Amino acid sequence: MVELSPVSFVLLAAAILTFTTCQTPNDQGRAPYPFLNVSLPWDTRVDNLVSLLTLEELQLQMARGGHGPDVSPAPPIPRLGVGPYSWNTECLSGDAQAGPATSFPMALGMAATFSPDLVERVARATGLEVRAKYNDYVRNKEYGDHKGLSCFSPVINIMRDPRWGRNQETYGEDPILSGILATSFVNGLQGNDSRYVLANAGCKHFDVYGGPETIPVNKVSFDAEVSDLDWQMTFLPAFRECVKAGTYNIMCSYNSINGVPACANKKLLTDILRDRLGFKGYVISDEGALPFMVTQHHYVTDYVKAAAAAIDAGVSLEIAPGNDDKSVFMHIKEAVEADLIPEDTVRERTKPLFYTRMRLGEFDPPDMNPYSKLDLSLIQSPAHQSLSLEAAVKSVVLLKNKDGFLPLNDVSDYKDVVVVGPMGNNPEGLYGDYSPAINRTLTVTPFAALTELFAPNVSFVQGCPDPRCETTNGTEVKVAVQAADIIFVCLGTGSKVEAEGRDRPDVELPGKQLQLLKDVLEFKLPDAPVVLVLFNAGPLNVTWADQHPGVTAILECFFPAQTTGTALLHVLTNYGGTSSPAGRLPNTWPQFASQIPPMVNYSMTGRTYRYFDGSPLYPFGYGLSYTTFSYSDLKTPHSLSPNHDLTLSVTVTNTGNYTADEVTQVYVSWPNTTFPTPLLQLVAVTRTTLTPGQPETLTFTVPAQYFAVYTYLGWLFPPGVMRVYAGGQQPNQQRSVGSNVLTTDVIITHNEPFTSF
Repeated sequence: MVELSPVSFVLLAAAILTFTTCQTPNDQGRAPYPFLNVSLPWDTRVDNLVSLLTLEELQLQMARGGHGPDVSPAPPIPRLGVGPYSWNTECLSGDAQAGPATSFPMALGMAATFSPDLVERVARATGLEVRAKYNDYVRNKEYGDHKGLSCFSPVINIMRDPRWGRNQETYGEDPILSGILATSFVNGLQGNDSRYVLANAGCKHFDVYGGPETIPVNKVSFDAEVSDLDWQMTFLPAFRECVKAGTYNIMCSYNSINGVPACANKKLLTDILRDRLGFKGYVISDEGALPFMVTQHHYVTDYVKAAAAAIDAGVSLEIAPGNDDKSVFMHIKEAVEADLIPEDTVRERTKPLFYTRMRLGEFDPPDMNPYSKLDLSLIQSPAHQSLSLEAAVKSVVLLKNKDGFLPLNDVSDYKDVVVVGPMGNNPEGLYGDYSPAINRTLTVTPFAALTELFAPNVSFVQGCPDPRCETTNGTEVKVAVQAADIIFVCLGTGSKVEAEGRDRPDVELPGKQLQLLKDVLEFKLPDAPVVLVLFNAGPLNVTWADQHPGVTAILECFFPAQTTGTALLHVLTNYGGTSSPAGRLPNTWPQFASQIPPMVNYSMTGRTYRYFDGSPLYPFGYGLSYTTFSYSDLKTPHSLSPNHDLTLSVTVTNTGNYTADEVTQVYVSWPNTTFPTPLLQLVAVTRTTLTPGQPETLTFTVPAQYFAVYTYLGWLFPPGVMRVYAGGQQPNQQRSVGSNVLTTDVIITHNEPFTSF
């Protein structure tokens, strides 16, 4: 028999706790520590666990937010039976950078669906796959990058500049729509169990973040100078909704705001986020944001002061750039010992981390948690593949359809079909940044799908080597298209042109893509239709194609991911009689370069449809259909008291020949007020399937907060006329989708503050 020393005995007992009793009550039905006692309130359990940690252990838990082998996962605490945990999981369009996963359309494409329900279902599927893989990782004792349950998603920054590289990650340019879709994403990802969270959301990047990445300056040193009006009316509303939805995480951004780095900004992270918005979760830094406070913003002189500043502001967890030498939070102990930050504050910042892990079920018996039974059969399940296809189909926006050419009713009419362009057979170009691993077996390119539709009469010519399109082969294009009956030109950007760290210098088609399109038009047969298919996030200048009679149709597809070709096929043919395009643009496409303010100017003047003064190429909310719609019988109250929700109804009728979805949009404006307001504000949206001749009466309840405005007096309701519009697009647009927009006035009876914020 081996005799153990007292120290060895303690270590052995701790090891046993780690693997056996950590999630199991003892024989008397009581957990060995109060934090393991499932009958106690969550806060009591968290307080107990954090009280047991040494300062060194607190430091390690806060410093190890990922990613990289040195800083992920957060280490175990064997003496308490606490295991390792990885915080850095990406869930933007599926479980990214973590092996096999179903890929869904990029966020901007999801926004184009204008469907909160669809966003929630996609997020739920993502959460299920994340949880299924986590269960498998834990079972096999695998820990590290992208193996946890805590997601850095959704991205809800406003798409304020069309050239910003990260536009694809957002829900577009409208703060209310972004907030509605963020709520759906959070609800879907986090699940609906009353006790346990499926996977936790993390809304980012907080705040006043939306370019530049690299042009004309770098994001890691940029100071966003913003007025209080724009901050309150544009940059905060979506985050307010995300907090209300119950997100467990908020990520602070790289930039400074009016001279103070976001991750050291106490006004932002405490006064606004915690005190005003009521956020109870953990704040995590963007990767490297804390060191950049020293090296780029020069806000503090060393890492010890940076640690104190971030913790004092409200940060709980650091994403360091890969090793301890670059980790600011590895200096927490020094900051406490130097009296720069109280140890009690450090403990308070750690509590949301362990609260989150408890709600994910880590410290309870697995059989209590319904999500612990999920397994890898969910990954790329038939249901999830079908959902990916549904989302891709519903994201497509029809921008042009000359003489109602689409849908293709008889494909046998076309004996020589040509696909042209760098996006036509390019799997990588169909996925956005932060997408799951590309499954080439399941990825269907446009060429592959069109080959199936028109077999055996389809040929493909790339035209230029990649989306940057620095050179074109006009001779190759001429030979390919000169006898074609129909030509599909697939152009766009992909993450090699626009992505994190990669702004665009302008909104032109990359390189010589426009020349490629012109070559097609020059060499094709006079009667051969040309369908232009776009894969991009930020707007593209396709004015030439929009105006040229030889371009028959234009489809905007964003980055649809694995089901791209199949979705395109469904839309082109109106597959099943129910695939009419109904996506709507979640962002304004400018007509002229002069309509785009400088990237570094954070005034909202001239930006987005809410403050845009001019005629765009395509307006926010725009999208054509294969059918037509008519609106009638808009009903609202004649007057409304401040702080009361607005209830309205309107009837929409499918007046065309195809079953289709219609996206009904409700806007308001304040035509007579002296207070500063947006020119127009979307306040409600719904997507409805209608058969030919079918009317549907829609009822909306618009929350009062959506028509409150921020002024020098605070939030209030401007008294007088509030104009209400309901239809299938913005009011007063030169470019029409063909349906009418109804208008009525509601009188706001008097001036009254709105204090819920």
